[in-house]
Amino acid sequence: MSCAKEELLAGCIARLIGDARHVAVGAASPIPAMAVFLLREMNRGRPRVSLLQKRSGNPFTEGSRELFDQAGQGRIDVFFLGGAQIDGEANINLVRAEGKRFPGSFGSAYMYFAAKKTILFREEHSLRVLVKKVEFVSAPGWSPPEVERHGGPVALLTGKALFLWQKERRRFQLQSVHPGSSAEDVRANTGFSYDAPALVPRTPEPTADELVLLRGSVARVIGENYPEFARRVWGALAGVGPA
Repeated sequence: MSCAKEELLAGCIARLIGDARHVAVGAASPIPAMAVFLLREMNRGRPRVSLLQKRSGNPFTEGSRELFDQAGQGRIDVFFLGGAQIDGEANINLVRAEGKRFPGSFGSAYMYFAAKKTILFREEHSLRVLVKKVEFVSAPGWSPPEVERHGGPVALLTGKALFLWQKERRRFQLQSVHPGSSAEDVRANTGFSYDAPALVPRTPEPTADELVLLRGSVARVIGENYPEFARRVWGALAGVGPA
């Protein structure tokens, strides 16, 4: 049973989330949302998910303010961040790169410090995105010991590979490469140095049971909140009509 790239990435994120109790998903993050709802289907409603993109019945009446309050109280176990640039020290840049300006950092620095675990996620895996040093630090990947910090990165997932963060070494380690890619391909398209085993495993694809859930109940809930994305990935399976 072959899977789409989005389903592979969602399965990988679900494994990274593990037994977290509360996962928050920001706006425009359909693949992390897929992963959380897959876990909820597998674990009878766990973990709790706070979805900023939720189109109906959204509990956040004041938007991100309430999310920040929960994170500050230590109630967010997992959050997701990306960036126009990400470097080998897990710094992210959401402000400017290659002469272009972006919307800005918003609450990324705060969430990087307050959420217990952050999964860095960016589908594009290129020398343009994965750089030796970000041009602007929107949120730092690590902090000196005297700086109070409750959370930080645990992994970086891209469209080619999964890296795990080594906190003591302040450095990524290549964990696996996705089908269709290779360790050599990843090395050639990564601008920062990282550790890697002699033989790099292949990222496991979702199981047949997981694919049934992804293409059934998960597709329907994603279709309610990310209709264009759901149409592209699943078509009619998502229960979303034509645009």
